[in-house]
Amino acid sequence: MDIPIEIAAHFKEGTLIAAIAQDVTNGEVLMMAWMNEEALRQTFDSGRVTYWSRSRNQLWTKGESSGHTQQLIGASYDCDGDALLLQVEQTGAACHTGERSCFFRALEVEA
Repeated sequence: MDIPIEIAAHFKEGTLIAAIAQDVTNGEVLMMAWMNEEALRQTFDSGRVTYWSRSRNQLWTKGESSGHTQQLIGASYDCDGDALLLQVEQTGAACHTGERSCFFRALEVEA
């Protein structure tokens, strides 16, 4: 897999890029995590989404311990090449809390 030049430029700087996982069936935003070049390559090679853990300083494949996996269906990147949108087939909860999505806490917004 050739990494687009816009994304590769960030990896050369050692920058992690944001990866947003979206349910391919209904468009629900499931989670946001970080990817480095190796995580992106492993994801495309295996079809199972792999991220970079900043706290553990290592790669982790979603679901390797929980069984709540993400199968990559499609991917796109933003105009700056510093964020990915991953369309995934989610098995089980995406959030480590057990919630389907990590975005289950609403903020009150006054208009």
